[in-house]
Amino acid sequence: LNLVIWYDSDFSDEEGQDGAREDQLLLQKPFQKGTRAKVAHRDVASQELDREEARNRRQHLISMNAFERHKKFVGDYILYYGGKMDDLRRSTAKDKTDLDVVRENHRFLWRDEDEEDMTWEKELAKRYYDKLFKEYCIADLNRYKENKFGFRWRIENEVVSGKGQFLCGNKRCEMQESLKSWEVNFAYVEHGEKRNALVKLRLCPDCSFKLNYHHKRKEVKTKRKRSSSGAGDEPQRPESTSSRPKKLKKHKRKQKRSRKGRASDSSSARSSDDSDRASDDEGSGEEQAEKGTSEGDHWKGPVPVTEEKSR
Repeated sequence: LNLVIWYDSDFSDEEGQDGAREDQLLLQKPFQKGTRAKVAHRDVASQELDREEARNRRQHLISMNAFERHKKFVGDYILYYGGKMDDLRRSTAKDKTDLDVVRENHRFLWRDEDEEDMTWEKELAKRYYDKLFKEYCIADLNRYKENKFGFRWRIENEVVSGKGQFLCGNKRCEMQESLKSWEVNFAYVEHGEKRNALVKLRLCPDCSFKLNYHHKRKEVKTKRKRSSSGAGDEPQRPESTSSRPKKLKKHKRKQKRSRKGRASDSSSARSSDDSDRASDDEGSGEEQAEKGTSEGDHWKGPVPVTEEKSR
């Protein structure tokens, strides 16, 4: 009989499992993480959730501008700590725009003294002043009965449309015909200082009456050229009343001298002609004496005087 006997041992399986584990540890790389077969802990899950939420919140804040971000933070503060939006609202009483800054620092005429200690507000007003056109003025004549006028320089759109030069310079007038140019000494108070400026403006007859309501202003007239045949004529200049009689006397003296010169030239010419005639008619003098002078010779001029030539 062939008998097969199996010997069982409780330690043989454990030894094989230990050897397999040792082999796995030897084959495992040092930077390789072990696999987790169990469920993660609650703290690990909360940390991962917080990290993901922070990443999403940061991306949301980056996509917002500064003002929206500010409103979100204020809303969160009121939500968590309580309060009202009016308590955290910014006061707008001291807010200024560029136009407000220009109005505060604007000057009708800038001098060298005004450009000292320049701030950014003054530089902004000076840049606006440099863009204005300072040949003609635009006037406000609403208070002409009180002898109060407002003047300002023209802007680019008014220069293009011709306002103040080809149209009436009054702010509320659009007349084009019979315009007159006026020079006005504009006295004004600016930043607590009295100043004067000589300005020029063009107005229609009605607006000119308003400008000259209290006293007559100086009218600017164009200088006309003298109507003569000379090519190099100069324009007429207004002469004073005191210098006119002197020039008239000088002109009369020149005329008298020219007349005397002409008379002397004519007399010398006549004498030379008479002498020539006498020399030509020496041979026929006896015949002329016999015939006598005709009646028509009396109207030609004075009787020629014959003078004998000396040796």
